[in-house]
Amino acid sequence: MPEAKFTVEGMHCASCVMNVEKSLSKIKGVKHVSVDLVTKSARISYEGNIPFEEFATVVQNIGYQLLQQEEKNAEEAFARKEKIRLVLSWVFTLPIAILMLLSMVFHISILPEMTLMYINVFVSGIVIFVIGSPVIRATLLSFKNLFFTMDSLIGIGTIASFSTGILHLVGSSIEDFSVVGAMIMSINHIGNYLKELSTGRASEAIRKLLELGAKHAHLITEDGTLDVPVESLHVGDKVLVKPGEKIPSDGIILDGTTTIDESLATGESLPVDKQKGSPVIGSTINLSGAIVVRIEKVGKDTFLSKVIKLVEEAQASKVPIQELADKVTSFFVPVILVLSIISFVMWYFFPQYGQSIRSFFAPLLPWITPEGDRLSLALFAAIATLVIACPCALGLATPTALMVGMGKAASHGILIRKGEAIQRMKDINTLVLDKTGTITEGKPVVSDVIAGNEDRLFTTAYALESLSEHPLAKAIVAFLSPLQTTQPLKVTNFTSFPGKGVHGIINDTHTFAGSIAFLEEQGITIPENIQDNLHALLAEGKTLVSIATEKEWIGAFALADAIKKDSQKAIQLLHSLGLTIIMLTGDNKKSAAAIAGKVGIDHYEAELLPEDKIAAIRKLQSNGKVVAMVGDGINDAPALKQADVGIAIGSGTDIAIESADITLVGGSLLGVYEAIVVSRKTFEKIRQNLFWAFFYNGIAIPLAMFGILHPIIAELAMAMSSITVVTNSLSLRQRNS
Repeated sequence: MPEAKFTVEGMHCASCVMNVEKSLSKIKGVKHVSVDLVTKSARISYEGNIPFEEFATVVQNIGYQLLQQEEKNAEEAFARKEKIRLVLSWVFTLPIAILMLLSMVFHISILPEMTLMYINVFVSGIVIFVIGSPVIRATLLSFKNLFFTMDSLIGIGTIASFSTGILHLVGSSIEDFSVVGAMIMSINHIGNYLKELSTGRASEAIRKLLELGAKHAHLITEDGTLDVPVESLHVGDKVLVKPGEKIPSDGIILDGTTTIDESLATGESLPVDKQKGSPVIGSTINLSGAIVVRIEKVGKDTFLSKVIKLVEEAQASKVPIQELADKVTSFFVPVILVLSIISFVMWYFFPQYGQSIRSFFAPLLPWITPEGDRLSLALFAAIATLVIACPCALGLATPTALMVGMGKAASHGILIRKGEAIQRMKDINTLVLDKTGTITEGKPVVSDVIAGNEDRLFTTAYALESLSEHPLAKAIVAFLSPLQTTQPLKVTNFTSFPGKGVHGIINDTHTFAGSIAFLEEQGITIPENIQDNLHALLAEGKTLVSIATEKEWIGAFALADAIKKDSQKAIQLLHSLGLTIIMLTGDNKKSAAAIAGKVGIDHYEAELLPEDKIAAIRKLQSNGKVVAMVGDGINDAPALKQADVGIAIGSGTDIAIESADITLVGGSLLGVYEAIVVSRKTFEKIRQNLFWAFFYNGIAIPLAMFGILHPIIAELAMAMSSITVVTNSLSLRQRNS
């Protein structure tokens, strides 16, 4: 199903988002629409062939503009336009505002009253209807579409304020609020501009990821090297990467050795050694030697592109907690319109009920006069009620915190596929871990050596195992390679016995490497004084490979799946969060017991099939546990899906990653700890944001209806409430937040 992403210009509140989503959803063929206030983006999934113009027309008809610009360019354009409106509106508004304050507070009149009235109406008209034309247009369209937004409240308030100036000019005794209308519109521009800057910072994670990409590459040709844009590279191209340069795209090293800073991908600050045959990730930094890389992936298939897409989709997704804010927002603006009408009616027909309250506050607040024309009092309260209400704060409370939280997670190598995963993550109380590749490295390494003569054991084992393709043989060769100082012994008649061991002739002597049972089949006896040591190693879950000749046992290597260097620390930190940690593995019970004991696992189950892991997770869930599962293999995919949150180790298989809600790019369990901490802190900010948004409206709206808040103060407070919510979310970016 095709998916399109566009930029929407002109949205200022959650009601705007709902208006755009509702309108786009009505287009025939559209299956899903997700509009995000923070990034000003619209993601549309649809069937058939729907031209951009059709989407654009629908959005334009409700007062917004759909653009095909890149996100960064669009954000810069929004901020630039708001800045121009802000500057122009205050150039016109400030002089008449000063004149109004001089007259209202200090009773100083510089111009004749009639002249001042004409100036006020003329200048206010420019600010409201010319500079503020997008708001007025959106207001008029809201009546046409019967869908009201924050702009509708501002537009109605400023039009009502301006109309008092006209009535005052024609002789009405009503108080002139035209300058108030201009100030409301100008303060609205301040709020919009600051929100553009703040939300722009909130979406900085994606912008930084985009900027990380390499720009040029040294393409190797028959005539030498040619500098080309990265976009022109193709799969199979060979490129030269010099020290200090970025790897242009994902590939394989064909020549050279180096160390690479992969912190962009993994969040791990330590550089990684690379040699011929090592995979490299585009945009990571080559720190030392010059290397030749064959390009394996380009464009949308690269690691960085997939990460950007993943982060974009996650940030655009909505979480369950946002449903509350959306429900409130859906009826918020209509309710405010009704409350504004009620306040007008009450003050116009029953002014005596509010006068006592106004009289109490009159000595404290200079803009309150106990007595006054009741039409003026009614408009004063109605306009303040219109502009004090703030669905913007409610609409920004969740997405800004989510965006910053997910961006911070991405910087730690934690990729979250959808928003609801980060919400669910905070409630996890039980963590299920796979063993191989999750707690351990997933490959055997030599852990113990048992020998009377190590030199003889090492040279014999190296010669024989070098010819084997078995993973245990490769692990032994990797262990022995740095220790070889002489030419390897010559082996003839090499034979492999699958599942048992290998045989070869060295110096005319039959030589064997394999399990104890394999050696016993060859009539070789292990010394009694050694047998207890070997059985102790087997009891720890280790695998033994013995080396012997036809005449005698020479020695043995114990191999184990090495525990990752930070697994124990990660599990300690996870315990500190109050989690119960369980290991589910298909490995044997001895290996499972040994690993569980070393890293501090609470409980383990071994020798499990994939369906057994699912059953174990279901049992935990039926007992009221909220379960996260961490795994890396194909056999983990069903369990990852069953868990409340599935977490894939990034070094694992693609199918495991596709089945997971969260991917740990670096392959470390410390990422699980970071993910839970980020989740909890993100939702702490969301709860704070929602509390202050509801608290602000709960206090401010009654004050406005009672005529205590001046409309200018109300509009200023409204703008600041949105900025406060965004600023609170941005505090998540602090290192220790």
